[in-house]
Amino acid sequence: MSICFTRAGLQTSVQDCGRPGLMHYGIPPGGAADPLAMTLANLILGNVTNNPVIEITLTGPRIEFGCDISIAITGAQFKVTLNGNAVNNFETIQIQQGDTLDFAQLISGARAYIGFSGKMVVPELLGSVSTHLISHFGGHRYGAIKAGDTIDFCNIQTAKTVRLASQFHLHYTPHPQFRVVSGPDKLLFDNDTVEQFYHTTYTVSAQSNRMGIRLHPPSTSSPPARKERVFEQMISSGLYPGSIQIPPDTEPIIAFVEGQTIGGYPRIAHVIKADRHRLGQLKAHDKISFHPVGLAQAARILREKYQRLRELQQSLTTDSKVSLML
Repeated sequence: MSICFTRAGLQTSVQDCGRPGLMHYGIPPGGAADPLAMTLANLILGNVTNNPVIEITLTGPRIEFGCDISIAITGAQFKVTLNGNAVNNFETIQIQQGDTLDFAQLISGARAYIGFSGKMVVPELLGSVSTHLISHFGGHRYGAIKAGDTIDFCNIQTAKTVRLASQFHLHYTPHPQFRVVSGPDKLLFDNDTVEQFYHTTYTVSAQSNRMGIRLHPPSTSSPPARKERVFEQMISSGLYPGSIQIPPDTEPIIAFVEGQTIGGYPRIAHVIKADRHRLGQLKAHDKISFHPVGLAQAARILREKYQRLRELQQSLTTDSKVSLML
C-alpha cells in the first residue's frame, strides 16, 4: 500500500506540526509552513490534526496510487486533475488503486497540502516525521521528495465524503496585510522609522525560503534609522517564527519555520499567531504590509480563530479531544 511520485515538484516534502519545545537545543519548530491548511486537510478526513501530510511548494507532483485511499487537498490553489478530470480543494477525494493525481498550474498561494486517510510509514525523529529541508533531517529520506520515490501507508480507512462550506475555505492574495505586535527591540528605532515601517509596502524576495522571508522596500523609501550605539551592543537573543528583524542592509527578514533559534538583529515587530500561517503562502514578488495591534487584540483574534475551527471540528466529528494547529 503505497504512492509513487512520478514527478516530484519543486520542493515536495512530508510535514506534520513539527518539533515544538526544542529551541533551547537549537532546533527550530519546523513542520508545515501553513499549519492551518494542514489542519483543515486532516479535519476533512476525520484524522487527528497532526497526521502527516505532503507539502507542495510552487510546482506540484504527479502521484500514482498503489492503493485505495481518501485524500483532501487544501492550501494553495493549483489546477489539479485525477485521471484527467478536475478535482477541487477542501473536499474528500476518493482514490482507487491505479489512479493518477497531477498538479499543474499554480493559481494562488504558494503551498498546497495533501492529507491522507492513512498513516505514512516514515520514521520519527525527535517526535516528528516533518522534513527540515535546510539541514536535511527528518521526513522521507531526510529531504525533499524526488521523482521515483515511494511512500508506504498503514492503517488506511475510507473517509466519509465531506465538502467544506465556503466560509471555511482559505483564500490568498498577492498583497496580504499581516497584523503584528511590537517587537522586543522596538525602542532601538526612532518613532518616525517605526511609522515608516507600518506605512511601507514590501516585496517578497526570491531569496526567501522556509528559514526566512526576505523583504525588499521600495527603492524610493529611506532606510530605517537605528540608534546605532545601542544596536552595536546587542547580544544575540531568541527568535521565533514571525519575528521581524532589521539587519544592517535595512531589508526586513521574517523568521520562518526553519529559521535559526537566535539572532543578533533588532526585532521591530512580530507577526501575530493568528496570521502566521499565511506566511507559508507568500511567494517571490508578492507585496505585503504590516498593521500594528496590541497584545490583547492579538489574543482576541486568536481566540476567535480557534472558535471558528472548533465550530468546524464539531460539524465534522464528535471527537472533542483533537487539538487544533495554527
